Amino acid sequence: MHPSPLSRRHFLRSTAGSLIALPFLPSLGFRAFSAEKSVTPPKRMVFLGFGWGVTNETWFPDVKQTGTDYSLPPGLAPLERHKKDLIVVQGCTNKFTNEAHWGSTFWLTGANRYAEPGQSFHNSISADQVAAGFLGRDTRYASIQLNTPDVENSGHGPGLSLAWDQRGKPLPGLDNPVVAYHRLFSDDTLPLEQRQAALKQKRSVLDTVLEDARRVQRGLGKSDTDKLEEYFQSIRDIETRLAKDEQWLTVPKAKAPMLEPKPGLAGREEIKVMYDLIVAALQTDATRVVTYRQPVQTLLTSLGTKVASHDMSHYTPGERTEASQKRDTAQSELLAGLFDKLKSVQEADGSSLFDHTCLAYGSNIRTIHYLDNCPTLLAGGAAHLKLGQHFVLQKNTPLANVWLTLLQGIGANVERHGDSTGIAKELLA
Repeated sequence: MHPSPLSRRHFLRSTAGSLIALPFLPSLGFRAFSAEKSVTPPKRMVFLGFGWGVTNETWFPDVKQTGTDYSLPPGLAPLERHKKDLIVVQGCTNKFTNEAHWGSTFWLTGANRYAEPGQSFHNSISADQVAAGFLGRDTRYASIQLNTPDVENSGHGPGLSLAWDQRGKPLPGLDNPVVAYHRLFSDDTLPLEQRQAALKQKRSVLDTVLEDARRVQRGLGKSDTDKLEEYFQSIRDIETRLAKDEQWLTVPKAKAPMLEPKPGLAGREEIKVMYDLIVAALQTDATRVVTYRQPVQTLLTSLGTKVASHDMSHYTPGERTEASQKRDTAQSELLAGLFDKLKSVQEADGSSLFDHTCLAYGSNIRTIHYLDNCPTLLAGGAAHLKLGQHFVLQKNTPLANVWLTLLQGIGANVERHGDSTGIAKELLA
């Protein structure tokens, strides 16, 4: 008599007796569940942002060449082999942006810095975190934020990563490939009982803090009430993270499909390994949403140029322009390598990881101090886009329209984002 096949329930029940969501396991091929229903690979989203913009004259395609009949300019030439699988979009702007050295602070939010009376800085939720609320329910990490330690010299502006939560507060990023690797793939060495006790203690502290806060809630003015509500929301966010930790407490992390990165990587090699980590994170379903705030200064250094990144961004004919163009080419080469890897990973149904990923690449700055026509490149099959084309949208189209298009394209139920005025219907297949 043959043993009965493993059911989905066996996989979902943890040792503690509670039910948990099963992570996507390509190595199993979902053979155990094939009799129950066919499995469609999950959708993923990746946002890659850089500072200081691009070389205006050699990065953007000719605006007279639109649709499929266009040529990739020198700055994007390394992506030629992927041309049919990407989109270049022109005409988008974050209309409230007024800081030429902040390449990523409002890139994914489209927020008005002065939206709150009496405050000199305000931000709102970033597109990746909207996606995380939709795609991150069944993964260990709702989202992963990767970062560079060289933020100031890479033209990014305030923030701890590309990501901002629903309160417009910055989310921290992992700025070291080794640390990111261990976050994704190394199990906690503490015994289970100690980890359970630690989570219980954190919950106890939260309960005490909430009780104290509620005692002083009565009789507060509107301003203080608003501040206290923001505080309560931060507590709710912590509770959500604790619940996530509890859900995955007894589930071992996936085996890493790559070797541990070498310490001390910077510039080109850092970006390459971070891209490898992005593929590994998506491949093992540790997360389905990733952002990466990339370095520029250390990239220039690794390319052998001695021009400072800020000086490069104010390029003039000669050494500065050469440095800017060399940066563009290197970034496109690395991006092409990322596409290669995403296409090489096969899903359980025979499709590729690239087919189920929506990827956005760009900056909040066009070039020098110009904040219009944000460099925007989209790729992947997850959002049902018209791939292989060059689009020139109406001038000053909100960049948030593109993010809204992508979010709706992956199935998120969201009607607007940032300063969006609607979706960019031209991009949809």
